Amino acid sequence: MSADLVAIEGGWFRMGSASFYPEESPVVEREVAGFRIGRTPVTNAQFAEFVDASGYVTTAERTLDPADFPDASGLDTSPGSLVFTPPAGPVDLRDWRQWWRWVPGACWRSPFGPGSDVEGKGNHPVVQVSADDADAYCAWSNTRLPTEEEWEFAARGGLDGATFTWGEEPQHVGSLKANTWQGNFPWRNTGALGWRGTSPVGTFPANGFGLVDMTGNVWEWTSTAWTDAHRASTCECSPQVSVDATARSRVAKGGSHLCAPEYCLRYRPAARTRQSRDSSTTHMGFRVACDA
Repeated sequence: MSADLVAIEGGWFRMGSASFYPEESPVVEREVAGFRIGRTPVTNAQFAEFVDASGYVTTAERTLDPADFPDASGLDTSPGSLVFTPPAGPVDLRDWRQWWRWVPGACWRSPFGPGSDVEGKGNHPVVQVSADDADAYCAWSNTRLPTEEEWEFAARGGLDGATFTWGEEPQHVGSLKANTWQGNFPWRNTGALGWRGTSPVGTFPANGFGLVDMTGNVWEWTSTAWTDAHRASTCECSPQVSVDATARSRVAKGGSHLCAPEYCLRYRPAARTRQSRDSSTTHMGFRVACDA
């Protein structure tokens, strides 16, 4: 199942924003060469084809090495991953542990743990994939992850400097342009066009370059290492796990179905978050790219 790649003509653009979160600034001019990028995030069906052909075992399906977590006493080393679990009502928004939990057995095939599956969701973006998993998929498919600059240039769809991928107007009920949180985070979500969690790729309108889901649905890995060009931060709707100073972290872009405007307004091209490359959650995915 080959990727549907869209050719993007390179050029200059203004990267970042000085109007929202500190890690997005300063606004800088960047030039990107022409490249191609996936029209959609990689789907469950596409990832399944890769696993079936290669026998690849994802990060979440491997037993943890306690040496990687020296400060975590009594760590459960069984395979698993982090799962978004909405509480019954309002909680302290300063504590991400109120809505994230470690679930043994959670992986891309069973995103929410044993008993869950992706049956009937072949056209949804794959989740519970680490940056290492994404890199492995790219190596198999003769592609690569986009850089942060390429990703943001593509997401803007020709609207240089715009707040959103579609322009300046905010998301509105009745005219939703992306799969983002609708309601009171993290306990009440009425669903974006009825979707709670991931939605089929292309459910919401494409941007100016014909790319879908560059906003919301799932955060997307890039190949760019997190640097001190912007202040390190994590998305508030994501688990803020401390990363060892020697561990490699990547920039993720695009926001997800968990982004709520009153709490995490990161469904914008300039928004970025730091994730350790071995992280996998129920709202992390990726799309592929390649040279022109």
